[in-house]
Amino acid sequence: MRERNSKVRLEQMLERDKEEMNEASKRAALADLERVAGEYFDLDNGARLSIKRVKGAYEVNLTFRAVRVKNFSVLQ
Repeated sequence: MRERNSKVRLEQMLERDKEEMNEASKRAALADLERVAGEYFDLDNGARLSIKRVKGAYEVNLTFRAVRVKNFSVLQ
């Protein structure tokens, strides 16, 4: 019984350690991702970033509207 309780406590501690991003980290990630997206698209307003836990992993979505795709010329 004691081992079971220890295992449960350890599992709970590990789950809490994997919490979603705090707001400061999320703002920093969004700024970086927006900058990179801006290299490929002309963005129409800002981007949105959502992060949620799904079955022991994270589901990360970056959403934005673009008014144009920036195409690059390939030099040969």
